Amino acid sequence: MERLKALPPVADERTRLLILGSLPSAKSLAIGEYYGNPRNQFWSLIGGVLDVPAFASRPYAERLATLRRRGIGLWDAIAEACRQGSLDAALRDVVPADLTGLADRLPQLRVIAFNGQRSEQLAIRHHPGLAARYTLLRLPQSSPARAMPAGAKAAAWSILRDHL
Repeated sequence: MERLKALPPVADERTRLLILGSLPSAKSLAIGEYYGNPRNQFWSLIGGVLDVPAFASRPYAERLATLRRRGIGLWDAIAEACRQGSLDAALRDVVPADLTGLADRLPQLRVIAFNGQRSEQLAIRHHPGLAARYTLLRLPQSSPARAMPAGAKAAAWSILRDHL
């Protein structure tokens, strides 16, 4: 199995809400973009939260700039791991990301939203003080591996509006 390393965080001093995945897919890592697999619903879901039509079709740099302006950051709970394919269930030899270190550098951070159960489990296991410092939200995974009607997934993600 190949050893994979996470992408750098997309966050700055304006970040109030951090959306935490587990580890980017093989496609995302290959192109160096968060949620780079066109089948992943992340960009459509967050576009709905932000009320930005056709957000997923905009250039990647523009999407990131929009997130930053709105106080939203992206990162992953895993710094590196071995994985065959892109499923979270295939993750082995996991090294957790330094979420506490990043959070300490984000003075406005108030909310951490987990893009799926695996990211939540890893973050809470390796950073047990998160719940005392931040509001924690578990979202249904944006990956197509999480079978759920699109409308239900979008409705669940809409909770983020309350934290922008």
